Amino acid sequence: MLQKSKSFFLSFILFMLLQLQGYTQNEISSPYSGYGVGLLTNSTPNHLVAMGGTAYAMQNPHYINFRNPASYFAFDSLSFIADASFSIMSGKLRTNLETQKGSFARPNYIAIGLPITKIWRTSVGILPFSDKGYTIVDKKNDPNFGNIVYKYAGEGGLMQLYWGNALRICKGLTIGLNASYIFGTLADTRYVEFSGSNFYNTRISQFFYVDGIYLTLGLQYFTNIKTHHRLGFGAVYENSAYIWTKENLLISYYEKEYSSASEHDTVLNVIGQKGRLQIPQSIGGGVSYSYKNKLLIGADVTWQNWKKYKLMGETDSLKNALISSVGFQYIPDPTSNKFFKNIALRAGFRYSTGYIQIRNTPITEWVVSFGLGIPLKTFNSRSSINIMFEYGRMGTLKNNLIQQDNFKFSLSFILQEKWYQRTKLE
Repeated sequence: MLQKSKSFFLSFILFMLLQLQGYTQNEISSPYSGYGVGLLTNSTPNHLVAMGGTAYAMQNPHYINFRNPASYFAFDSLSFIADASFSIMSGKLRTNLETQKGSFARPNYIAIGLPITKIWRTSVGILPFSDKGYTIVDKKNDPNFGNIVYKYAGEGGLMQLYWGNALRICKGLTIGLNASYIFGTLADTRYVEFSGSNFYNTRISQFFYVDGIYLTLGLQYFTNIKTHHRLGFGAVYENSAYIWTKENLLISYYEKEYSSASEHDTVLNVIGQKGRLQIPQSIGGGVSYSYKNKLLIGADVTWQNWKKYKLMGETDSLKNALISSVGFQYIPDPTSNKFFKNIALRAGFRYSTGYIQIRNTPITEWVVSFGLGIPLKTFNSRSSINIMFEYGRMGTLKNNLIQQDNFKFSLSFILQEKWYQRTKLE
């Protein structure tokens, strides 16, 4: 059993590395991703996203909760956990005049959890931090310059490779720390194309190459208030990180449309200009209540200080955000051997005041979600498949802005196997 578990563990690590290529192929299409570091991803495990993303006061020996590193202490002392998630996403962009649809699929995250000692647990994984992807075309007619086409395009995003550890301080109280390596590329390109005039077209391209360390500190406390009744509290602090950044800037002229143009002249080419990306601090807290492992209810509140955001010394149209979520899980009979009585039913709701502000209008977001946790008897009673459906709306049609409707289907596979236990020969 030990050799089999180690072979599976090494295979899973190799699978994690291969998935890096999948993360770099970003298919997102949202004009709001052009602000800050892009649209922030909901860096929460799939089974908790189904509960509205409520995670701060959640702790379970059969799941990895990288949202609060203090939760790792719940890992079984003789087992390891592997969790991989994939998603299919579709979206609809609307203005008062037009509608645009799109869809794509990609891996979400990969994580593993391991026991180290009686008071120490660890976890490692890779997950997206932000996504950038948009194309905007604006056409105007000027009496002096003729027809002008403005094009704005962006792509890229940031990834988060974390190593987390949790320790028990005393009965019911645990503390944890995630040390994350943030890396990725943020690319923005602007075009100005003239039609019916003798002016050269212009392209401005900016590439920001980002890499640095980001820390997340977590705390959890659980206590039994009555027989079979358990109350939990959790808190998370994410530091204000100053991350190394290199900028490549290219300004050039060209003729015809850019897709078929030949470069005419380079106005400015700056390579490797060094600076910093300031990711603001975030503070969150949550509470949970459980009864006989059948019913689980939780609520979270998060405050993000995005007014402090800076990239190469420049600010953006960002504001502080407040995010609240609530969710529940119900298992008919966790002690039963019957399949359907062990299926977990989950639902939740999340609302954000938004960290983007355009034309004095906050870009708010709300999301409803539900899901199922299905035990995998083929492996063991601790492994599971987790299905999640999510529908949300971001933005508004007011002030000639864009409303974005998103639908997401996610599937995660959680495998839990014995790690240290050896087979005893009689």
